[in-house]
Amino acid sequence: MSYVPSVDEAREMLKKFNEDEFHLKHGEIVSGVMGYFAKELDPERVDYWRVVGMLHDLDFEQYPEEHCVKQQELMKELDLDPGIIYSTCSHGWGCTGVDMEPKDVMEKVLFATDELTGLIGAAALMRPSKSVDDMEAKSVKKKFKDKRFAAGCSRDIITQGAEMLGWDMDQLIERTLAAMKSLNPEMGI
Repeated sequence: MSYVPSVDEAREMLKKFNEDEFHLKHGEIVSGVMGYFAKELDPERVDYWRVVGMLHDLDFEQYPEEHCVKQQELMKELDLDPGIIYSTCSHGWGCTGVDMEPKDVMEKVLFATDELTGLIGAAALMRPSKSVDDMEAKSVKKKFKDKRFAAGCSRDIITQGAEMLGWDMDQLIERTLAAMKSLNPEMGI
């Protein structure tokens, strides 16, 4: 019987397949951002959103060329709920080998914010404080426009995610930055 893990169980699953501190931290950040948005958009399922955020890149460190494809297999072996499998893999729609389009608001938020959290995190590292705490949205917007900055963060995916949500880019950037500022300062962002 498939199951939905707790946030702590999801964290342990992530650690089982990922050792690199960057990937573990990214899972924590995306989980926190998803929880932030869930409080407003789906308050009955905050932990579920956080689990999806924590596990969205479960396979990336070990199987980067099969990202979101191998993940389905791993998650089935872990007997995870099919909804978690679909939701986590849908963030790879259009850029990996999956055809799982983000359908509900949770999946669209994950799709839109995954790459954006990476861009914001990279921008934070350039600041003297190395933190998002003193960052303004206009700084993120400037970095977003500079295609050479954090070049691995797809602006097309971020833009497509904002469109899926019916938000303009300013709204997506401002809300995601606020979500990241709300996270535990011990995360180092």
